[in-house]
Amino acid sequence: MQRPALVFDGDCGFCTRSADVARRVLPADCAVVPWQRADLAAVGTTAARAQQEVLWVPRTGEVVGGARAVAAALRAAGPGWALLGRLLQLPLVRTLADRVYRVVAANRMRLPGGTAACALPPPRP
Repeated sequence: MQRPALVFDGDCGFCTRSADVARRVLPADCAVVPWQRADLAAVGTTAARAQQEVLWVPRTGEVVGGARAVAAALRAAGPGWALLGRLLQLPLVRTLADRVYRVVAANRMRLPGGTAACALPPPRP
């Protein structure tokens, strides 16, 4: 990807609505794309990972997922949002944010905008 990108599950209604918010707050030089339309191999990640968590793909560097991806996107969104993104990086807050993210991700089909298509695939053995 030639610009920073937030990669989400385009089959999930809750994720799509969240991505719509991201499009409004992220600067124009950041893309918000469903993983189904992204070249994941080119950035060193997989569809299996993208199905499990939102991803932040920076111009260079390591792809991050889950709450860390949300924090990175917030930092890119501008001054007010960046403060919240930096807060999510603090050690104790980051631990809590990771847990909250996992609960939300596991239950996204029950949240507003969620459908049965939002359910995470079962874990691989």
